[in-house]
Amino acid sequence: MSSYLSFESDRLYLRPTTEEDAALVLAILTAPKALKFIGDRNLKSEEDAREYIRQRALPQLRERGYANYTLVTKDTGMKVGVCGLYVRPDLDLIDLGYALHPDHEGRGFASESSKRIMHAAKAHFGQSKLSAITHGENIASIRVLETLGFKHKGQKIVAGYDGPSEYFEVLL
Repeated sequence: MSSYLSFESDRLYLRPTTEEDAALVLAILTAPKALKFIGDRNLKSEEDAREYIRQRALPQLRERGYANYTLVTKDTGMKVGVCGLYVRPDLDLIDLGYALHPDHEGRGFASESSKRIMHAAKAHFGQSKLSAITHGENIASIRVLETLGFKHKGQKIVAGYDGPSEYFEVLL
């Protein structure tokens, strides 16, 4: 993975997610909030999570040079979440997404990592605009997006999500 860009912010290292991050991905995507707001990705084991990473993150990383990034704290080296840029067939723009391990929510990691990824999207990946989607009841995520400058543009149906998602865009 060393041929792919990694980034850092004040408190975090952001490096491409690999199979070694399966335990983190499993913990995040099976947490009650993720099941409610992201949906059930049918992950039951670390092997399921490794396969999920192999099928979802790594192909896009190889094709585009960006995908999902694991967030690692500088002070302790702990993995606290993921943030990334995603190609979604139902969206015209590259999608910014983030998810934190439940033990690390509410500490500003989503905003901090998103700001860094947004900068990378423009500076390294040639994006001038990004989209973001979230569940209408995910008030914390909506607040993060608004703080980052995203503007609500309505709702969109996005494959892999139950019902309509709240849709946002930002000019970089």
